[in-house]
Amino acid sequence: MTDLETISVYNSKSHEYATMTNSSKPSKHLETFMREVRNGGTVLDLGCGPGNAAAFMSSNGFKVIATDASAEMVKVAKIENNIDVLHQSFEDIKWVNNFDGVWAHFSLLHATKRRFSNHLTALHRSLKPKGIFTIGMKLGEGEKRDDIGRFYSYYSEPQLIELLEENEFKTQEISHGEDIGLDGKLSAWVIIRANA
Repeated sequence: MTDLETISVYNSKSHEYATMTNSSKPSKHLETFMREVRNGGTVLDLGCGPGNAAAFMSSNGFKVIATDASAEMVKVAKIENNIDVLHQSFEDIKWVNNFDGVWAHFSLLHATKRRFSNHLTALHRSLKPKGIFTIGMKLGEGEKRDDIGRFYSYYSEPQLIELLEENEFKTQEISHGEDIGLDGKLSAWVIIRANA
């Protein structure tokens, strides 16, 4: 994510976001991800925010590389969850055959539609054969900013599946739900688990 306005929102609301997303146990989707990834494997937490998921993965024996484009989120992840985070954007995905799993939990929704497929290509390249990829996205159409200024790209479930298939991912499981976000609005989402 290189949209400066979006990064600025996360910088200014990093502690609020950390409080909102804090949990004493991993979500069922993260539990599934950890169960599917090779024991002790190397995982990428892309756009890790305050580092809650990265901390759960680390405590479960995974070698975690976490990234975030917000400098304040990087600080919060270190202070709150003792996670070292690389301060970088989606454009910095340069690994090759490095990860047993990639956790992209509601981060790539901030990528432009023009660049989205390129990021999927880079992430597929970063995974080892049959590596696990979990992606969470809000459902909808088009590109727009929310009420607090964050940039979003919205897709339908069929569009996401098609994009994943075009980038050689094989869909394994699909989940749906809705939650109230940082902007106070209720949004429908989809989480897709796929294999490289």
